[in-house]
Amino acid sequence: MTITKIVELEDEVPPGRAGIAGIEPDELADLPWLVPDFVTPEGRMRMSIHSFLVETPRTRIVVDTGLGNDKPRAVPHWSRLRGSFLDEMGATGWPPSSVQRVIHTHLHIDHVGWNTVLVDGAWVPTFPQARHLMVRTDFEHWQVEAARTDDDRPGWLRAMTDVAAVWADSIAPVAEAGLVDLVEPDAQVDPYVRLVPTPGHTPGHVSVLVESRGDSAVITGDLVHFPCQIARPHWTSMLDCDHAAGTAAREEFLARFADSGTLVLGTHFPDPTAGHVVRDGAGYRFET
Repeated sequence: MTITKIVELEDEVPPGRAGIAGIEPDELADLPWLVPDFVTPEGRMRMSIHSFLVETPRTRIVVDTGLGNDKPRAVPHWSRLRGSFLDEMGATGWPPSSVQRVIHTHLHIDHVGWNTVLVDGAWVPTFPQARHLMVRTDFEHWQVEAARTDDDRPGWLRAMTDVAAVWADSIAPVAEAGLVDLVEPDAQVDPYVRLVPTPGHTPGHVSVLVESRGDSAVITGDLVHFPCQIARPHWTSMLDCDHAAGTAAREEFLARFADSGTLVLGTHFPDPTAGHVVRDGAGYRFET
């Protein structure tokens, strides 16, 4: 089995723009193992938007589909992108027609974008042979949110999620094409891959567990945005819909996978994206 990362965007942001509630630069300095891979010597936090291609003996699976090209977005540096994501997939031997499953850890803007591409002014499915697995709780939640006209959330939060636009150009077209399977958060995807419920960031958020011959790997999704949250699981994302549930899910995840030998793949971790959660005194750290 292989897991391949395809990067769409990488960035370095000051802690104040990282979206982790209440984080201060001096708090990052207390975690020297973050430098230089995950935090620059100047204190900027490194992040990545990427997808994972998981090839099992039975199934070709894409986990999360990034931002996508051509899509008008409220966040300027995410709007109307013209990236080479599909070309890079093809270069690894994965043309879109070869994908059999698309797993969504959740349905935020930067995890569903390549579900569709623009063809003659219409959004059409990128992976027409693939079943798109979406957790029912998340799908129904965002379906309601996309239809809201009384959105009283702060402007920055509306921009970062852009719910109505994302639903219209990245979720509804694959649903209308009959390609969506609504699943439970512990669904078995194939004999080697299953979902792990990790709610809090969104109501139906999941991580993805891959197992074969006694070895295992787990894809975090946005349960953990940055490796610093492994050491500080109470640091929550400002985009979490339920901060207490997100913290509880992180603590359960860390207790389960620490010192287990399971390879942990961060959905927004820059290189080196893969490593292990190890116990560090009363807490944890990420070891690559």
